[in-house]
Amino acid sequence: MHSHRATSSDIKPPRPAVAIVGGESLLGKEVHELFDSAGLPASVSLIASEDSGDSSIISIAREEPIVISSLRVADLATARIVLLTGSPESSQKAFERVQAVNPSAVVIDLSGSLEEQPTAHLRAPLIEPPNYSAVGPIQVIAHPAAIALAMFLVQLRNAGAIRRSVVNIFEPASERGKAGIDELQKQTVGLLSLKPLAKDVYDAQVSFNLVSQYGSDSPHSLEKIELKIDRHLATLLAGAGALSMPSLRLIQAPVFHGYSMSVWVEFEENPGRDAVVQALTSPKIDLRAGDEEPPTNVGVAGQSGITVGALAPDRNHPRAHWFWMAADNLRITAENALEVARAFLK
Repeated sequence: MHSHRATSSDIKPPRPAVAIVGGESLLGKEVHELFDSAGLPASVSLIASEDSGDSSIISIAREEPIVISSLRVADLATARIVLLTGSPESSQKAFERVQAVNPSAVVIDLSGSLEEQPTAHLRAPLIEPPNYSAVGPIQVIAHPAAIALAMFLVQLRNAGAIRRSVVNIFEPASERGKAGIDELQKQTVGLLSLKPLAKDVYDAQVSFNLVSQYGSDSPHSLEKIELKIDRHLATLLAGAGALSMPSLRLIQAPVFHGYSMSVWVEFEENPGRDAVVQALTSPKIDLRAGDEEPPTNVGVAGQSGITVGALAPDRNHPRAHWFWMAADNLRITAENALEVARAFLK
């Protein structure tokens, strides 16, 4: 019997390293789960967004324990791709760390904290042309509400020229991360038990309520988020061709997860229902134009793309139609990040 000696052709090169900074966040967990199921040719590691000293965090993913390394001890120097999925503040700190130890790494920013960097590219692969290429060290994933609306409007224009549109966007608590979800839950329990409300995140009652702005002591601003959606959508629509910008209004809804949007669209000429249905028939859109149940933010959890239903003509404007749309905010962001990473791993 002859022993087999390994030759250079037998040795497989190591898989490129991908680091998810913010692995303990809602978005970080979504990205990790999606990357894991996609089977990318990469070695994925999870890193905490906050500096927790030299210790590591034990978390649960798919009912199995996983280790999330501290940012202080994490190996970012060998990562080909670094995804930032924590808060804007923690992502900015992580980016500075990456710049110091590994400036050649591609940074995919899901937090939106790096969009002002001169080398940043705003990305939304789900609506980009097939051969689109954005070479650069910083890839910023567009806001999920902007991506969802762009997907809808780009498809809908196939029915006819759009004259104007109006969108009410209902924001879920998960856009404020785990802290936002926890505070909504605490407020709900507090209201039912007649206890004082927790207001660290929103500085306003969001449970059993709709609000157009947070309290003055909130660290967040619905107005700034609305402007960000508007800015990102304008960029995406400009890249997709001549499309008029809709008028947007962002409202905080008392829901844990998933966007809901009420969309009113007026065409230059009424295309008719059949043309609208045909235009929205797409692999990226779950269209419910018949007797199907209209979409809900709960029903789209974990689903790709967007879901559109409750199509109805505006009885007071013959060229206008109403639409109801829902989308999983975390999944849309994670899917676009996955496609950007996939392109850099080829």
